[in-house]
Order: sequence, then C-alpha cells, then structure tokens
Amino acid sequence: MLHRTTLALMGALTVLGGCSEGHVRFPVTESAQKKLPENIHVIRLNAENIASFERPAEPHQATRLPEGRDWDYRIGVGDILGITVFDHPELALPGGGEAAGGARGGETGFRVQADGTVAYPYVGSVRAKGRAPEEVREELRERLAAFVPEPQVDVRVTAFNSQAVSVTGEVGSPNRQPLTTVGLTLLDAINAAGGLTEAADARRVTVRRGGTSHTVDLEGFLSAGLSGNNPVLRPGDIVTVPRRRAREAYLLGEIVKPAAVDLSEEPLTLTQALTRQGGLLERRADARGVFVFRANGAPGMKVFQLDARSPAALLLGTRFLLQPEDVVYVTRAPLSRWNDTITDLLPSLGITGSLEDLGTN
Repeated sequence: MLHRTTLALMGALTVLGGCSEGHVRFPVTESAQKKLPENIHVIRLNAENIASFERPAEPHQATRLPEGRDWDYRIGVGDILGITVFDHPELALPGGGEAAGGARGGETGFRVQADGTVAYPYVGSVRAKGRAPEEVREELRERLAAFVPEPQVDVRVTAFNSQAVSVTGEVGSPNRQPLTTVGLTLLDAINAAGGLTEAADARRVTVRRGGTSHTVDLEGFLSAGLSGNNPVLRPGDIVTVPRRRAREAYLLGEIVKPAAVDLSEEPLTLTQALTRQGGLLERRADARGVFVFRANGAPGMKVFQLDARSPAALLLGTRFLLQPEDVVYVTRAPLSRWNDTITDLLPSLGITGSLEDLGTN
C-alpha cells in the first residue's frame, strides 16, 4: 500500500499535469517553471550542489543505551559454586550424586539457595547472592582460618543459572543465554542466537531493560564504527530484532520498467535506480525531464531535476541518493506527445472518411 505522502505527491503531479491525454506533464525549462506555485521548489542538480544530496536520509545514530563495558558478574540464586581449599581434599565435594549445597543432576558444587546463601563445612552459611566470587572467597578464607591454618581458597561459578538474556525476532535460533563472568555484548548474543536472518533490520534492534525499550542501530556499529552501539547486556535484557520494512521509492513515466524500488537493504542512487529498471525509453523520454519529487511539508514539494542528455549528468545521478517515498518521474518528449496525438486522431479520421464515402454513394 502506498504511503500517504506518496499518494499526496502523485495527486499533486496529476493536478500539475492537467493535460487532456491523461499524462503527467511538468515543465522542463527554467522559464516555464517560474509559473509553478510557490510551494513547489525546483532544484536543478549540478556539480556545485550535488554534494548536498549524496548523504543518506537517515544517518546512523548512537544509542542511548549505556555501553556498560565495566561488567562485573554478581552471584545469584541457582548458581553453582565450585569451592576448593588447597591441600584439604576432605573439604572437596564428592563426585556425582547430591552435593553438599544441594546441587543435583550432575552439577557438582554448592548451589546458591533461595535465601542467597551456600552452606560450607565448618563455617556454615555464607552469603553469596549479589557478591563477586572474590568476595565469597575472602569471607571463606577468613572464617576457615579458625579451623585450617592459612587456608588457600578458590571460588568460581561452575554453572551460571541465575541471570540471562533473551534474544527473539529475526535471528536464526531465538534463545535464552546465560550471563557469565565474561561480558556478553549485543553482537555476541545475536551471533549465539544464529545470527541475523536475511529479513532482519539491523538498524532498529531493540533492547528492553527495566521496562524501557531502547533502539540500537547495530548496523552503525558494524559499518560506521559506532562502538557504543554494541553494548554489554545486563540481566533480564530482552533483545528483539525486527523484520525489515520495505522502504520504497517509485519510478514512473517514460522508463523501460516503471516500478517501486526497495531502499531498505542498501542506499540507492538515482542513476542506479534508473539503470536497474532498464533506463529511459529512448524514443519517448525527454532526457531533460528526469525529476525526483520529494515531500517538503504539506502541501510543499521539492522537485530535483536532472538533465540527462549528457554522460556528465548521469555521473551526477550516481551521487544523488534517493529517499523513501521519493517519486522519480521521467517526462515524455514533445515529439512523442505529438506522435501519440496523431495516432489517436487517425482512427477517428478513418471513421469520418468512411461515413463520407457512404454518404456520397
């Protein structure tokens, strides 16, 4: 379905045409264009102004989501801790079965219980939730010193069960991924979910955190060097990769294959768009009248004119980037309009002649 802006543009073109044969006509000469309404602004593309139109309509934007490179894992309920006291194997957990802290199913270690603690021989309950493994290790070392001379303790998380992120949308394998002591970036999470699909819109990835959705232009990180657009994820983040929406420009008039062209996958210049649709109809097109109609706030309109009679003009067209909802229109040559008029008249003349012949017999 055509966007309302495009419909308005096409309606304006029809009004401007106003010609009896039902074709859009737009003046190609500067003198004729002076008679146009004031809200129609014609810009003739040339070497002096083309640089203003070779920038993308939507440049990459830095996200407002904090980059968060200072990731520091905090132990949570359900994590399994591996605790070792060197030279004291009697404090080590037996392999298999149920561990001292209640770990099951082959998970050997101390499970962090619902109250956020782990139970360890001699010292009893130790608070673990919300602390770094180093903090738990230090408390265990201090409390074990009453039973073990100069204990050397190692604490590490052997199963990360408490904190995770979810990745959904246009990825190969949507999933839930545990967070570990190594920070998980947005790109790493998407790759671990099978990567982006062909239909994915990498410019509009959303990260929902704490009830607020943040848009992240991941393409800006991949192609434009915006390092902040690959943030480290936080517990509970929900990453959604949306489907890419068609963002079209429309090619009409004296073109070999008039059609809509999709601008969502890659930037497209005026010359590229015309070439992909077969170029201008040589015998019918007025090369002076290659126009790009662009909304300029209701009811205004900008009209960019490319005089494509010379190769230099086509080179200018390689620098003019189309924007979504642009309408490219190539006008008919005056000789083509004249030939069409004669062609339309010939059948009528033939019928009139036949009637006259009948009347004389």
